[in-house]
Amino acid sequence: MTEQDIAEARAATDEFRAAMARFPSGVVVVTTRCHDGTPRGFTASSFCSVSLDPPMILVCLANSADSATSFGGCDRFAVSVLSPVHRPLAERFATKGVDKFGSGGMRLSPDGLPTVERALSELDCVIHARHPAGDHVVLIGRVTGVRLGEGPPMVYYDRAFRTLA
Repeated sequence: MTEQDIAEARAATDEFRAAMARFPSGVVVVTTRCHDGTPRGFTASSFCSVSLDPPMILVCLANSADSATSFGGCDRFAVSVLSPVHRPLAERFATKGVDKFGSGGMRLSPDGLPTVERALSELDCVIHARHPAGDHVVLIGRVTGVRLGEGPPMVYYDRAFRTLA
């Protein structure tokens, strides 16, 4: 590959990132427990419903994430939909190499999975499928439990956490 080819590929990647940054999305924290009980989690904006019958969702996780190995072997996980008050927690769960569970803001779901306190909604899921997708894996979960909260949503847009006006 020539230097020009590399520069063109980098420019195409940058343009793709810029295009995706213009799509607003909600923000979630996804959590699980390792086989030894250690909690693991990450912040995601690639999250959506897949099916109503049975109820299923998907979330995308970078292969380079600290928790990628844990989610590669777990059999269940939880998704917490965030509001603007959760911004510090969203930033913490998006940061590599930090203690994501040491600063509070979490509680245990009825299934024993860590979830975000006062989340807009919480979804308990069992793994239905994992699909490799480039530098990410798509986790598809069958929803086994739902709890609803209240408040406005947090939105991720143009590479920043935002609120709706």
